[in-house]
Amino acid sequence: MSHLNANDLKTRGVAAIEAVLETQPEAMISVRGKERFVVMDVAHYHYLRECELDAALAQSQTDIAAGRFVDESAAEHVARLQVLLGNSTAAAVPVKKTGVPNSTKSTSTKAAPTKTARKKPVAKRPSKHPR
Repeated sequence: MSHLNANDLKTRGVAAIEAVLETQPEAMISVRGKERFVVMDVAHYHYLRECELDAALAQSQTDIAAGRFVDESAAEHVARLQVLLGNSTAAAVPVKKTGVPNSTKSTSTKAAPTKTARKKPVAKRPSKHPR
């Protein structure tokens, strides 16, 4: 993979990236000597995304074939997640944990309203680049 430094990018701009991408599918951009960013042609990006999605699909198919899935309604799913997260107000809902789909299960149950947890305020970090 070819490398560009931030100064090359500042002085030559997009032309520097285009020059590198003529011979390589990706270019690493370093800032102050540390690798920080990767740039690539959009066609190469789409190819990599497609490979990533194909791998995820293959993993899902493997999990289904091995019975590693849960067949449950939306309400049961929410209740199970609340229990996993330690929410003590979650109602106990029986969950079928086998890899065999339950086709006779009714899907018309309504999910109980859930309380949303308040997020703690996050202190803002000072900007590296003053405006």
